[in-house]
Amino acid sequence: MPPRPLFRGVNHRTRTLAAALALASVALVAGCSDEGDPVSFDGPSAAASAPSAPSSSASDSRPAPGASKTADGPKSLMPTGPKADFTVQNTLDDGTKIGVTRLRGEKSGFTGKVWVWAPKQYFDPKYAKSGFPVLIALPGGNGYPNNYWMGTDLKLQSSISKWAEEGKSLPFIVVMPVLNPDADYYYDGSDIPGQPKMGTWMTEDVPDFVRANFRTFDSRDGWAFMGSSSGAFVGLKSVLQRPEKFKAVIASGPDTVPDSPLWSGHEQEKQANNPERLAKSLGAKPAGPANDVYLAFQIGTKESGMKNLKSFVRNYTKGPVKTRLQVIQNGGHNARTYVRGMGDGSIQWISKHMQGPVAAP
Repeated sequence: MPPRPLFRGVNHRTRTLAAALALASVALVAGCSDEGDPVSFDGPSAAASAPSAPSSSASDSRPAPGASKTADGPKSLMPTGPKADFTVQNTLDDGTKIGVTRLRGEKSGFTGKVWVWAPKQYFDPKYAKSGFPVLIALPGGNGYPNNYWMGTDLKLQSSISKWAEEGKSLPFIVVMPVLNPDADYYYDGSDIPGQPKMGTWMTEDVPDFVRANFRTFDSRDGWAFMGSSSGAFVGLKSVLQRPEKFKAVIASGPDTVPDSPLWSGHEQEKQANNPERLAKSLGAKPAGPANDVYLAFQIGTKESGMKNLKSFVRNYTKGPVKTRLQVIQNGGHNARTYVRGMGDGSIQWISKHMQGPVAAP
């Protein structure tokens, strides 16, 4: 019997989120006047492609959480190459660009689109030798062929810019890969036997691509996920499964167990990708800088799943597993609600535990 298609195998909350954002994503793909033009993320020398942060900006007087860390912290890594060819997908009001390229994953063998955005601080000469923290942003629903966070209407990138200036957030590089390899099935961001290796794509190929093209950090202190619904599950699972690579996640309206129909016949592998089992295993280890992970959960008061998330927090907040639950008043199961929740505290909480860019003396 063939496996069920995506929208019969994913719960109702995921389907609702995907439907609510479909039209917006289509409109945004066609809504950028310089869409398709080449764009560079080479850094301060790429000032023509993106503006430098003004020296009198609020971010100078109010450093973001984590930005006070010194050279004793993680080492900055310069881009390793090879460089990807980016084209413009969207342009923010501050002139920064959301670029897009196609990535062939050397380790997974999967090829898919990846969208990227760098904050204005990335192009400021005083940060020319500093790494920047990375936030891998994952959508709900099928997450293919587009990642809806690449649009400007949800205001993820512009909100991060605003929060960074207010001292609430680090100036993250935002990376937005496709979530699944097709629109037919949901792959739980995992290496399901006999299927495209989406776990390897997400936790190996995408970070390798970022390091090839951007200034980053050499430790987990500079790497986090955020996601909605099905994307939140993948981010949560990835952090718990690879705590040596990723330190934090903002998981909004997530499921906490794998539910892809493609796991049929592979129960052992399925449980190896179960966030509840992964959290229990990690929680049994000693707390400390090498193991601690920060799970920022978000949920609206108008959506289901509150009981499950409170149960997860109660059962698995142990040892190195640190949790926070942001309850968003009058919030539904949608991306706009979750961006609001990030501004209400989630982005600040993970930023306090991560490495920010360090300005040259």
